Amino acid sequence: MSDPLARRADYDAGHLDERDLAADPLVQLRVWLADAARAGAADPNAMVLATAGAGGRPSTRVVLLRGLDDTGLAFYTNTTSRKGIELAANGHVALLFFWAALQRQVRVEGVAAPVAAAEADAYFAGRPRASQLSAWASDQSEVVPDRGYLDDRHAAAAARYAGAAVPRPPGWGGYRVRPEVVELWQGRPSRLHDRLRYRRADGGWAVERLAP
Repeated sequence: MSDPLARRADYDAGHLDERDLAADPLVQLRVWLADAARAGAADPNAMVLATAGAGGRPSTRVVLLRGLDDTGLAFYTNTTSRKGIELAANGHVALLFFWAALQRQVRVEGVAAPVAAAEADAYFAGRPRASQLSAWASDQSEVVPDRGYLDDRHAAAAARYAGAAVPRPPGWGGYRVRPEVVELWQGRPSRLHDRLRYRRADGGWAVERLAP
């Protein structure tokens, strides 16, 4: 078996030119998300979320992008989880999308803030019922005795709301990230990749090319 750490691959799927970019990075991100979906990427809206608490220790995990408009990027989670606690202490976050099939990635830096309760209610109401029940069953990031504990809590929630709509738990909500920096990366041969960075400037966006 070959050593995965020694693997090398060249990148030749495309290029990235300033003249091809949308003026707004969130418009460009929507284009790339659509490209990733057409290319058959698994979970094209999956993104790595990096947070850090008051002490500065970082943590990362994968979450799903569930809203994208001119105000920012939205995702939903348990607000009492580790990420929720860290976001309450420090709203500065980083996001990362990576689509291997297209040899592309997008980095986002910005500030996250809770979405309105009505918006979280609307999103939660549209989730699959089993996922709604799981939100009641799981105190995310807390230590549990075993898998059976979670299964029992899920069954209890199902019994509690049998024949009724499942309400949004008080510790579950959403966050919207207002981007300050958005960087697009396109793999190129010989590791001379294309990196174009949007940066907020003078009420709009400045675009800069970065060395790879």
